[in-house]
Amino acid sequence: MTPTEQDVIKACGESGIRSMVAAFYRRVRTDDLIGPMYPDDDWEGSEERLADFMLFRLGASNAYIEKRGHPRLRMRHMPFKIGIAERDRWLKLMGEAMDETQVPAYARAFLDSLFNQVADFMRNQPKT
Repeated sequence: MTPTEQDVIKACGESGIRSMVAAFYRRVRTDDLIGPMYPDDDWEGSEERLADFMLFRLGASNAYIEKRGHPRLRMRHMPFKIGIAERDRWLKLMGEAMDETQVPAYARAFLDSLFNQVADFMRNQPKT
């Protein structure tokens, strides 16, 4: 049986998703490749936006849409040079965050697929 958004929410809950995102941002803050893309004065805002987006994407909350409107992810990320290295680093740090927060295997399978798809979609640099 293929896991669904509802399976992820049942497995992790809102608090689990927020914990996973917090673990991710602890890593991003010290990362030399993608860390500089984030504004030093808005770490908490960045964390809240990703958590809200994840909860929206998983069907658990509309807070993201209520606060920010349509996600427009690609447009919002256009100012940053995102190539293969940046994509891969983002995925690595998120994978470590899922490990740290012990996301159950079936929820992890869904999230790995989702994160790979979205991270690749965010790329705006050639395959060099």
